[in-house]
Amino acid sequence: MLAGARLLLIAALLSGASIKSASAQMKGPLVLEKNGSFYVGGKMTEIEGRAAMTGHMYVEYMIPARKIQPYPVIMIHGGLRSGTNFTGTLDGKEGWAQQFVRRGYAVYIVDQVGRGRSGLTEKLYGPIRSTDAKGALSRYVQQKKFNLWPQAKLHTQWPGGDEMSSPTVMALSASQLPEIANFRLQQELNRDALVALLDKIGPSVILGHSMAGAFLWPVADARPELVKAVIGVEPNGPPAHGVEFTGPPSWFKYGPIALSWGVSDVPLTYSPPAATASELKFVQQEKPDGDDLVRCYRQAEPARKLPNLKMPILVVMGEASYHAPYDHCTVNYLIQAGAKAKLMRLADLGIKGNSHVLMLEKNSAESAGAMANWLGKALPRPRAAKRR
Repeated sequence: MLAGARLLLIAALLSGASIKSASAQMKGPLVLEKNGSFYVGGKMTEIEGRAAMTGHMYVEYMIPARKIQPYPVIMIHGGLRSGTNFTGTLDGKEGWAQQFVRRGYAVYIVDQVGRGRSGLTEKLYGPIRSTDAKGALSRYVQQKKFNLWPQAKLHTQWPGGDEMSSPTVMALSASQLPEIANFRLQQELNRDALVALLDKIGPSVILGHSMAGAFLWPVADARPELVKAVIGVEPNGPPAHGVEFTGPPSWFKYGPIALSWGVSDVPLTYSPPAATASELKFVQQEKPDGDDLVRCYRQAEPARKLPNLKMPILVVMGEASYHAPYDHCTVNYLIQAGAKAKLMRLADLGIKGNSHVLMLEKNSAESAGAMANWLGKALPRPRAAKRR
């Protein structure tokens, strides 16, 4: 009994010291064991008689000096952007990458295939989609003025002025990059490169923003044993049919099928199997789940399941974003397909007023903390090996 009491006391002291040490990591200099970069995936090809790489992905990594979390976090940026979205805010604060590193996670930040440091050549990937700084104003900066979706009026977290000449708007515009125009090709290329990254570094958490949401499900489907959790930060959606924002009074216009496999436009493993996307049948709600929300599409019953999406899944949504009317549809679709999915409405946690680029806004650290807290509860720590 005495020995047992001593062990409990030692464990309590160590736990207290660990909590104190972890808290200290949130302040002061960022201490890394390693920081560097590498490339994964891709193959050699030939363009006009010259050898060139295609399909490769640039990866930057930060390994904390005190790595207390068992699985690294892979961060995948959204459309027309690069991995720099995760390494700093528009007003000069640390980004989500540093926030997770301070919490003891190794972090891997990618530039999507055909983007930024991963290289974009029209002769390799086909037509290119150009950036649009004016379009960014209506979605991320001047939401209240344009008033295209019901929640736009709630935006409060933009850092700095909202005119095109404002330093933060200029910084946002400077961070935009051209991309491969063919979205299905983007999904295929990035799925393959991310699978190669998982095969290289091992079991991980994948975190994708916006357009990268369509990559998350095929990657988790391809490597369910390596993807320990999925965090979709306002992931590409809603399921099946696209939505356009028209402003009041109708707000929403429903378009054709944009994600033919439900939450992605590339094949997913369904049970019973679907040989082609046309075998999936989608139906729309007669009434939305609440005021100011779209009418979701889901599978017609009996719904096929997504058996490989067996890991914890979190969908994170900002209060004022154009995703606010429909991110619940993605969660509903995944739950119907048998996945363990949860919707995190940041406003329910007191994190209010965010647009779609919430990692760049004033309360970026708070949203990172909310995701890290969920992850700490969702992922059991690996059991220590028994002593012989």
